[in-house]
Amino acid sequence: MQQPYDTSTTPTAFSVADGFTLCTALDALGGVHGLDTLDLACGHGGIVRLLASGGARRTVGVDSCPERIRRARAEHPEGSSAVEYVVADAVGMPQLGPFDLATAVYLFNHAPDRTALHAMFRSIRANLRAGGRLLAIVPNAGAFPQVDWSPYGVRILDRVADGDAPLLKAQFLTEPPQHFEYREWTHSDFAEAAVEAGFSTVGWQPGRPPPADAVRDEDYWTAYRAWPVSSLMTCTA
Repeated sequence: MQQPYDTSTTPTAFSVADGFTLCTALDALGGVHGLDTLDLACGHGGIVRLLASGGARRTVGVDSCPERIRRARAEHPEGSSAVEYVVADAVGMPQLGPFDLATAVYLFNHAPDRTALHAMFRSIRANLRAGGRLLAIVPNAGAFPQVDWSPYGVRILDRVADGDAPLLKAQFLTEPPQHFEYREWTHSDFAEAAVEAGFSTVGWQPGRPPPADAVRDEDYWTAYRAWPVSSLMTCTA
């Protein structure tokens, strides 16, 4: 489950909601001006650019895919606004910090097993200063097959029992549709990994749709509010 705005020129509705949720959380923290920030699973650098434009003192984007990092560097050259990009796996991320804030959008659901999930949280915690924050967008578990997210741009096709967490097979409803897979970790799985990594607090907020407009009115967002695609996980180091 990569960042949909990295794969489509027209963002899906759920990715718009994710962006609104994250920006609202950043505003609640007082913004990022003067902070050292880290973005995990940075893709083509959308959130890195958001953090840099908000006045972050230093912003580092990390992704395991060299091609995504290449595109991110092309769109936002390193050195501008103190931006850096690093090819690394979050499971074994090197020491890049310390940072005041880390963001991770649909990172943890790619952990193939519990060992890798815990290693991701440990790597992030090791790169945060005491009191630093982690803001993570994570998919909500338990929706399939009761909930249909198709109107919001993603469809779950199957759920396969496999290893430490079920494997969900899904597709982005872009043109053309894009198939992908991710692990259905629960909130308690994420919280357990965060606490084990040394985070002192863990909190949750449901994904929040943006204000209604002419294209997506209040009626459109009603079902989404009842069971959003994602939640915001907040952790304090």
